[in-house]
Amino acid sequence: MNRLDEAFSVAKSENRALLIGFVTAGFPSKAGTIATAKAMIAGGVDVIEVGFPYSDPVMDGPIIQRAGEIALENKTNALDVLDIVEEISNLAPTLVMTYWNPIEKFGVEKFSRELAIRGGVGLITPDLTIEESKTWLNTAQSEGLAKVFVVAPSSTDERLQRVTNSCSGFVYAASLMGVTGVRSEISNSAQTLVAKLRNITSLPIAVGLGVSNSEQAAQVSKYADGVIVGSAFTRHLLENQNIDDALKAITNLAKELSGSMQK
Repeated sequence: MNRLDEAFSVAKSENRALLIGFVTAGFPSKAGTIATAKAMIAGGVDVIEVGFPYSDPVMDGPIIQRAGEIALENKTNALDVLDIVEEISNLAPTLVMTYWNPIEKFGVEKFSRELAIRGGVGLITPDLTIEESKTWLNTAQSEGLAKVFVVAPSSTDERLQRVTNSCSGFVYAASLMGVTGVRSEISNSAQTLVAKLRNITSLPIAVGLGVSNSEQAAQVSKYADGVIVGSAFTRHLLENQNIDDALKAITNLAKELSGSMQK
């Protein structure tokens, strides 16, 4: 059992859902990313998801897109992402969420090896298909990394079976069709999707894309094993000129979210 498995196990034993917080590597700066993750953890975030900024982020909404643009303006690269993971991973299990092109460019085996050395627990790969994932699956297996694929409400039962058969760590269930962002309500399709997944996998299921407040987190916690929050945290950094004020707001939001996730 690795640290990610242990985190889900602890949450389950405490009759609550796990809280996963998303940060964009290099936003608002390299040091700022690390400070943001620490602020989340101080507020009760269990697992950190570090986003690898990319020029064509098809799954990201405007808030995460803007954070990614700033990170790229800061010339954030693969080594920066790995440095950030190394700084955070001793405080909480840390994954990298990445589009596949930057990993292929850096080298799948090289990035995976470095990620494991620096304490990372796995990758979330939103645009990598099962059909194109053989190299990653083999490398992840040898390095002991979690292979987290994203499934959507539109996925067929056959597709869900194929994807979950290749997953480890947890399954990322998109709460709706579309991109990340802060929303006023969570689509009912998320609960339907999780129910489908329960019939075909014993892996934990975490729901993301749209969860932004404690009411939504409480709603999702009733049927999911984990709740992923990104845009709601990132918005504080975009809207607050003072980094200390932004970090306080992030810790407070994490406290509100983590306090609402009992089953």
